Amino acid sequence: MNEKIFTLPVTEQLSPSISLRQLDELAVVVVSHPKTRAAITLQGAHLLAWQPDGDQPVIWLSNNTPFKAGVAIRGGVPICWPWFGPVNNPAHGFARNVPWQLVAHDEDQENVSLTFKLQDNAETRKLWPHAFSLTAHFKFGTECDIALESQGDYQATAALHSYFQIGNIDKIKVAGLGEHFIDKVAEGIEAHQVGELEFTGRTDRIYTQPAATSLIKDPVLQRTIEVNHQHISDVVAWNPGVELSCSMADMPNDGYKTMVCVETARVTRPLLVTHEHPARLAVKIRSIKNR
Repeated sequence: MNEKIFTLPVTEQLSPSISLRQLDELAVVVVSHPKTRAAITLQGAHLLAWQPDGDQPVIWLSNNTPFKAGVAIRGGVPICWPWFGPVNNPAHGFARNVPWQLVAHDEDQENVSLTFKLQDNAETRKLWPHAFSLTAHFKFGTECDIALESQGDYQATAALHSYFQIGNIDKIKVAGLGEHFIDKVAEGIEAHQVGELEFTGRTDRIYTQPAATSLIKDPVLQRTIEVNHQHISDVVAWNPGVELSCSMADMPNDGYKTMVCVETARVTRPLLVTHEHPARLAVKIRSIKNR
């Protein structure tokens, strides 16, 4: 799917490295730069792809996901906001399902920067009765930086729900998650983990005392994905396992094998937003080749 995005016809060239294209029903901003490639849909300011020059794709995207207006995309980096999980409808909030505006872009020899904005309107207030301004900043180069800024007066839970491309889930280890977690597969019981996370089936955990950096160790693709979290209370680790993967129409039956989610999150301690103090949630991603 990643390659298809970069071969779509250009509908508007915004700069030497930035173009606007159409992916089924969704407009997508495509970055083709000597140092990096990336793609973000205007719906949800949703990162579909990021790949530094000389590396394999870092972000996983389902081959089965529809690109339809108002429908959540499976894979990439959904912005889950102003709630996380199925606590309200739609699940994971409305920010990922509605149109955003591209309000700024810039590039130089090393990086490309994009800024998207979402403002409350009549439709969002039907779902959530708050005035707000939400800004998503992306910077692509040899690293990928994503920063979300919330303005207004409210509380919100949120996550940058990052799906990462891996070689084989059976071989993956994730370090830096901490010991204490809430096990959503086991009906929310609290548990402890010793050492690194290994995946032995369906996994859905909220780690409440994580380190600032998670390391996804991938011996198959011979790299480590470094995920540096900022302004977090939690890191969420998720893989659907075989049974859930087979039941999801927007994921291939074996899709669980080549993806893992390590999510930058504010779940157990919501973002506290005031007019004087905007709230932030951010992540920096690096792909490090194993030696």
